[in-house]
Amino acid sequence: MNRRRIRALAKKEFIQISRDPRSLALGIAIPVLLLILFGYALTLDVDNVPMVIWDQDNSQTAKNFILNFRNSRYFQIIGYYDNYPDMVEQIDHGKALIAMVLPKDFSRDIRSNEQAPVQFLIDGSDSNTATIARGYIASVVATYNRNNLMHALQNMSIVNPEPVNFRPRPWFNPNFESRIFIVPGLIVVIITIIAALLTSMTVAREWERGTMEQLIATPVKPGELIVGKFIPYFCIGFFDLLLSVVAAKFIFGVPIRGSLLLLFALSSLFLTGALAMGIYISIAARSQLLASQMAMLTTFMPTFLLSGFLYPIWNMPVAIQAVTYLIPARYYIVILRGIYLKGVGIRDLWLQSVFLFLYAAIMVTLAKRKFKKKVA
Repeated sequence: MNRRRIRALAKKEFIQISRDPRSLALGIAIPVLLLILFGYALTLDVDNVPMVIWDQDNSQTAKNFILNFRNSRYFQIIGYYDNYPDMVEQIDHGKALIAMVLPKDFSRDIRSNEQAPVQFLIDGSDSNTATIARGYIASVVATYNRNNLMHALQNMSIVNPEPVNFRPRPWFNPNFESRIFIVPGLIVVIITIIAALLTSMTVAREWERGTMEQLIATPVKPGELIVGKFIPYFCIGFFDLLLSVVAAKFIFGVPIRGSLLLLFALSSLFLTGALAMGIYISIAARSQLLASQMAMLTTFMPTFLLSGFLYPIWNMPVAIQAVTYLIPARYYIVILRGIYLKGVGIRDLWLQSVFLFLYAAIMVTLAKRKFKKKVA
């Protein structure tokens, strides 16, 4: 290795960077952005688990038992209900992770020193979070049983050492298998990568190769150019979607409990928006390197960290939660996991579908307006 040539190349690279303020700004902005995202959004602690309750007993004894969960920092009681369908709806929509049901004879069983069964319905879609939440429940119940025993011993009375019988029933993913939770989210990541990163360089490549001037000289309209570039990548993206669905089913063993037609329809909507966003980035950047960097910042990294792919959104700081509403992948992940794990239909996913439609419409409009048939 020739040190002189290495030194010359390094000097040339520094000069090149200093002459490109946009790349220099991205070189500073990317580390700062990653520090902020990882520092605030990435957390392995599970606090404030959303819980709904159906208290059929409605006695002081039952209220005292519920108070153990209310006073715990690991749970957040978001509502009380008097039937199963309303609680199931909260779990299906992802608003609650746990539903607790106290039987009508709860206080009587406690007073008669019998075991009082308490049912906990747990959303097992996110196996890691569900496992941790299940441990929290067991800890709270064990603490209640221990305090109840100590109180009885102080009063010199006979008491059942375990008056509450903990009966968890995980839904959607009974065995807490991680791949059943992760694979639907991976489909979102794959579609995002294919759509945004590939299309982000299409128009920029034309500018760098000098062929854009030839296209401008033709009668082709801006909308026609965008659609012409959109179709091939839509076919590639849809093929990758089909490949991912087949692999999820036959390689990873992830069941599809909902409508396959609905999955492809709503996936096409997300794919359209992501492709249009990539084309918009490519038109704005006019440089393949800058376009790829912008696509990575605006799509790939937010999908990983702020969409709920790996970390529950409700466990993030409030400010970060507000930012997640701007991430289209957030709504797409809810759709895929709802169709894959819960078997829900358009009736439960209409709101996410509306957001994806608005996302696609906005990005297509922006891309069309951004492209001008001018050299400068």
